[in-house]
Amino acid sequence: MSNEQAEFTEFFQASWEPCVRAVVAIVGTQQLAEDQVAEAFARAWASWRKVSRHPAPRAWVVRTALNTGASWWRRRNRELPLAGHDLPAAPPGGLDASLQTALWRLPARQREVIALRIFLDLDTATIARQLGIEAGTVRMHMSRGVAALRRELTLANTTEADQ
Repeated sequence: MSNEQAEFTEFFQASWEPCVRAVVAIVGTQQLAEDQVAEAFARAWASWRKVSRHPAPRAWVVRTALNTGASWWRRRNRELPLAGHDLPAAPPGGLDASLQTALWRLPARQREVIALRIFLDLDTATIARQLGIEAGTVRMHMSRGVAALRRELTLANTTEADQ
């Protein structure tokens, strides 16, 4: 095995799970996230010299996974949901079901910012570069997203306690 292959293998093994969790938080389904991340890793291997020098290779994989899923999203937006049957039955990626549901209710940009921060542990500047937005916009989306999650999870816990 060449040094380049060993380097990529190590990156893949260390990054697969966090990347899938981040994409699941954004797209909502485990299978779709795994498919998109697998495609992104294939593209990362094809461009490994470039990707290995990227300041945040995991973020590159997540962004590429989301980009490869863009056409899927365009097709999906034309379909009608089947009364909640489109959501996975079990919480994907080890996430609590109520957290996954709350994340899914957030606007897409807030989900992206939270997923990149929480699941990939990226700083504000790196998230801003990856999403092509300003650092202040990242902070705004993070603040609003966390506040919305806090409200929804508090309400869910209060409702459960009352029952």
